[in-house]
Amino acid sequence: MLLTWRRWRKGRPFWGGLAAVLAGVEICALPLAPLKIMLQQGIAGIPSVLMGLVMIVMGLSAWFAPHYRGMAGVLTVLCAAAALVMSNLGGFLLGTVLGVLGGSMIFAWQPAAPAESGAPTASGDPTASGDPENGTTPANGTAPETGTAPEAAAAAEAPAAPTPLEGDPR
Repeated sequence: MLLTWRRWRKGRPFWGGLAAVLAGVEICALPLAPLKIMLQQGIAGIPSVLMGLVMIVMGLSAWFAPHYRGMAGVLTVLCAAAALVMSNLGGFLLGTVLGVLGGSMIFAWQPAAPAESGAPTASGDPTASGDPENGTTPANGTAPETGTAPEAAAAAEAPAAPTPLEGDPR
């Protein structure tokens, strides 16, 4: 069960979604506070509740539909920035800061690359030891024991010639 939870959590922008949900709750809950805490609300409470709900939905969509992470991250940051002006300084600045951080983490998250098949060595690279029989080199870039350097290693060591830019007078 714990392994399943960890696998689910690592397969999506979990911490960014959590920050977005918490920011949405903070921004959404303040206008719903008793009138003694919030002295004057009026019509200004409606955008606060709506922005908070949008941020909560974007945080949940980052969890349950991580392929929409770009849109969710951008909308979370935009709502958090708008809440700074429209909603009690963005939940007294806590909601805005959490929203910007959460939206940024959602937008920046990338899925893990699938592991390659094969028997990796201790360094994680299956060609790290090198095989002189088929011409592969070790990971440190030295030539195999036969003394011949493969073309890839020679090309990697040669500096690339600079290309002139269009309109360059040279």
